Amino acid sequence: MNNLLKGKVAVITGGANGLGKATALLFSEHGAKVVIVDVKQEAGDQVVNEILQKDGTASFFKTDISKSTDVNKMIDNVVNKYEQIDILINNAGILADAQLVKMTEETWDKVININLKGIFLCGQAAAKVMIEKENGGVILNTSSVVGIYGNFGQSNYVASKAGVIGMTKTWARELGKYNIRVNAVAPGFMKTEIIKDMPEKIINYMKEKVYLKRMGEPKDIANAFLYLASDMGNYVNGTVLSVDGGVVV
Repeated sequence: MNNLLKGKVAVITGGANGLGKATALLFSEHGAKVVIVDVKQEAGDQVVNEILQKDGTASFFKTDISKSTDVNKMIDNVVNKYEQIDILINNAGILADAQLVKMTEETWDKVININLKGIFLCGQAAAKVMIEKENGGVILNTSSVVGIYGNFGQSNYVASKAGVIGMTKTWARELGKYNIRVNAVAPGFMKTEIIKDMPEKIINYMKEKVYLKRMGEPKDIANAFLYLASDMGNYVNGTVLSVDGGVVV
């Protein structure tokens, strides 16, 4: 086992699959005590069991991050169990695409409540714990390259991911004096569950837009989170790291 995160308590939202699962497994390999936060109980339990089978430490808390009561209860449970929170990975997010003139208010609210409000609630609650414990910490937010450059048919998703970048830079300014670093990772086109129902021609089109001519793997994002969460990135604060294979250069 590597020791880049030895003894650290890492809370990972959306940790039951995709980028969050890859991050949870990698962080555990590097000695972190991993807390999986998701609405998917069965998938979350599977990730925990996978970590436990490798002699790691992990827990799962079913949480709707769009609800402050759920988030505060989850944070309290983590502190009661592990006494601290060193790392928060705000990774949970959803898609619900539609062109501007066809998007409903319900579709708009659904994405914003998870992708933006949820990150705010988790970041706020975790930051309070980090400040109280006086041990510093790391908050990492998942944005997207579309949050920087926009994307057709994704007004709600793009707005949420652009908002995440704005919050990241604001939090870096506010929390730096407490030795809490805040950064964002902006994934490009990734091989996750989101694309499983996409037509092959769309997937091939997406690949052609990437200069490396391939989609990214979940572990590519996990590696970026590991760098930013560990002492390797201990002077990186308020930045947005694009991990996109050169989709936009």
